[in-house]
Amino acid sequence: MARPPAAPDEDARAGLRVDKWLWHARIFRTRTLAARFVGQTGLRINGARIARPAALVRPGDVLTAALGERVLVLRVLALGARRGPAPEARLLYEDLSPPRPAREEPAGAPPARDPGAGRPTGRERRALDRLRGRGPLND
Repeated sequence: MARPPAAPDEDARAGLRVDKWLWHARIFRTRTLAARFVGQTGLRINGARIARPAALVRPGDVLTAALGERVLVLRVLALGARRGPAPEARLLYEDLSPPRPAREEPAGAPPARDPGAGRPTGRERRALDRLRGRGPLND
């Protein structure tokens, strides 16, 4: 297994901005999205809510956030010196998130409809026209 990218000692003590770390770890596609997420949702670092993207994270910190219906829990293992490829980014954190609940029905299945519900077919429309006296023979 590869080792996490090493950061200089002074950087490890000082920490790294949380928006920059989220971007380095490839949690967000852009640093702007990461900063906006931190500012709007109130990410938690070690249980303390933060609202500033400039808050510092250090190795060993636990980040908690709500992403839609999912709770994201990450332990910071390393800070990282750059935004590298995905395998390198996965070495920056340990995912402690609870497993996703199983879905009741498959995502691709269409919702069940009652028979006769919805728009009438052409055959049904012609039958209705005949009942109402608007058919081609009733002109």
